Amino acid sequence: MEVPLRVIHLISGGDTGGAKTHVLSLLSGLNKEITADLVCFMSGPFSREAEQLGIPLTVYESGFTASLHKVRKQISEGNYDLIHCHGSRANLMASIIRKELHIPVVCTVHSDYKLDYMGRPGAALTYGNLNAYAIRSIDYLVCVSDRMRGTLISRGFNPNRLFAIYNGIDFSVQVEKTDRQKYFSRIGCPFSETDTVVGIAARLDPVKDIPTLIKGFAEAHRSRPELKLLIAGDGQEADALKALTADLNVEDSVFFAGWVEDMNEFYGALDINTLTSLSETFPYAITEGARAGLATVSTNVGGVPKLVENGQTGILISPGDADALTSALVSLAEDPALRAQLGQALYNKASAEFSTESTCRTQIKIYETILKREEENRTHSKHGVLICGAYGHGNAGDEAILEAIITEIKSLDEYIPITVLSRKPKETRLQRGVQAVYRFNIPAIHREMKTAKLYINGGGSLIQDVTSRRSLDYYLYTIKWAKKHGCSVYMYGCGIGPVMYKSDIKLAQKIINQYVDIITVREPHSLRELSRFGIDRPEKILTSDPAICLKPSGKWEIDHFMQENNIPVDGKYLCISLRRWPGFDNCVEEIRSAIRYAYETHGLTPVFLAINRNEDPRAAEKIIESMPDVPYHIVSSPMDSHLTIGFISRMQVMISMRLHGLIFAASQGVPVIGISYDPKVSAFTEYIGSGPCIKLEEVTAKQLISSIDTAVGENGSLNDRLERAEKLKEIEKGNVTVAEELLR
Repeated sequence: MEVPLRVIHLISGGDTGGAKTHVLSLLSGLNKEITADLVCFMSGPFSREAEQLGIPLTVYESGFTASLHKVRKQISEGNYDLIHCHGSRANLMASIIRKELHIPVVCTVHSDYKLDYMGRPGAALTYGNLNAYAIRSIDYLVCVSDRMRGTLISRGFNPNRLFAIYNGIDFSVQVEKTDRQKYFSRIGCPFSETDTVVGIAARLDPVKDIPTLIKGFAEAHRSRPELKLLIAGDGQEADALKALTADLNVEDSVFFAGWVEDMNEFYGALDINTLTSLSETFPYAITEGARAGLATVSTNVGGVPKLVENGQTGILISPGDADALTSALVSLAEDPALRAQLGQALYNKASAEFSTESTCRTQIKIYETILKREEENRTHSKHGVLICGAYGHGNAGDEAILEAIITEIKSLDEYIPITVLSRKPKETRLQRGVQAVYRFNIPAIHREMKTAKLYINGGGSLIQDVTSRRSLDYYLYTIKWAKKHGCSVYMYGCGIGPVMYKSDIKLAQKIINQYVDIITVREPHSLRELSRFGIDRPEKILTSDPAICLKPSGKWEIDHFMQENNIPVDGKYLCISLRRWPGFDNCVEEIRSAIRYAYETHGLTPVFLAINRNEDPRAAEKIIESMPDVPYHIVSSPMDSHLTIGFISRMQVMISMRLHGLIFAASQGVPVIGISYDPKVSAFTEYIGSGPCIKLEEVTAKQLISSIDTAVGENGSLNDRLERAEKLKEIEKGNVTVAEELLR
């Protein structure tokens, strides 16, 4: 019979707020499935509540050194599988004893450790620095939100040792509407039953930024005097905040409730829940408000957007933006139906995805992953994935391929270690949340290959010598090195060619036949090229480009981006994605004439979209330099793949030299017109069977105008285009099926 996991949790025992709630609810749930013992280093409300919940508890109150000795003894004798620590004191103890006990240590990062002692410079200098040291020495970290995980990645932590978890609460508890007349009377609050009550539950601490809440509320109160503000919590800023309400003349409409024991009664008395923090992980104040079905206004911090989707399940504002808070409060005060709609949507999402049960399942899965990882390290078993491609060059198409591959690999195993070879590894780590090493750091590459189980030669046209023969050599020889290090080698959803030199074809034939296990290609042209090269040993499968399956951003994000770039949301647009390729200058006037025609005849404003933000703006500037009579937009600011796809979905027609401009448009049913500077462009339009493709050297205004007329007239065939896109997405699933087989 399998022995249940045994985990010892260490915590100071003086914790309050979200950390207290998280640990107690987590251990209550974990002990239904595994053994999760708790050690506190002081007695008090925390330890008493743990005892009441039936959590196995030991309290050591004998000073740091003596407590350290007792903890070491308990762990040595307790046959524990893992040590799980919470907070600075526990983190420091675990960091001291971890090596001698040979047990993996995991720490939950409940908040940004650099802000934990905000406003207390002495404590920050001592406890803060000791905690920062301890966190860096611990084996694995659990971050209470993906955003906190991203913060730690930006500080140099290895992404493969970071996990994300979200605070869950018990949704079997029903939050009844509070009898507000009795409640307000009991707590001495001068509000009436008919007021619209805004609330916040938070420590009165600088990081919670209550001043912004009070300022935004004061302005909203001018136009909606029925608004009242109820603040639950205490802390160092209480006097200053009360003085601020007096300065803003709202002291009669703002009430400080102090420490509140019954939070459900508090939330049941509110109409609108708020959070104005400068930094968070994933605050219970949001999920507890969601359980009460409250319309919520929150700053866009930590993991909050995971639950509060702007305009869908709540309203998000930027930290410190009192004006945006005012606008949100006024809108919600004016519209009870909107409050009810947002509150219900938030409840539905939170109850489905952020329950205590969900959090416990995630935590146990993290424990199991850590123990499996430790076993693989002990036995030198190969595990994880190494991905190589044209990443870190500022090309949205290549980055979309990488994002799609990572997403698909993680669909097989959420916590599988992934490392990417990148020209800009720091940027790749931040953007993709995975480990990355510099693509020419040869010793590091060999180290990664020694541990990786699967090597992916990842998407795009890597096997070509038109842009560089040296890059072809690089990709071929990394394939060879990976196989010699014992990796399975997979060429993933790739394009092949053009390869112009006979010696390069011979080299590609030799290495791919000898060292590649399987190849999936994104269109039939690449299959033909493989046959032409004489590549016959690896299995070859026709799929499609991985990026075809990426989803667009939501409506609010797209609208917000367009407004930020002064592009009217309700406009009609011709999207154009060009690059300065040999021969481009010869057809500039032809393209310019077609753009002018599209604007004058069909009312399509040109939008120049830089797929490669480093190169493409030069091509756009060349077109517009002699086109003063046509308004235009140039979009070259960095966008993630989802926003790029969502933005393109708002276009009426896409003209593109960039392959992924066509792929993104086709995935959203936007009519496409290709300008082919490379066989891969015409190969894609041929594969999807939609939209013309004109060779760069043959571009004329007449051809483009005819194609634009046809595309504008194709509105009735939107369903056909979307159906073709769905077929490509279905075929693309073959890429991840192959990866799954190779990782077994």
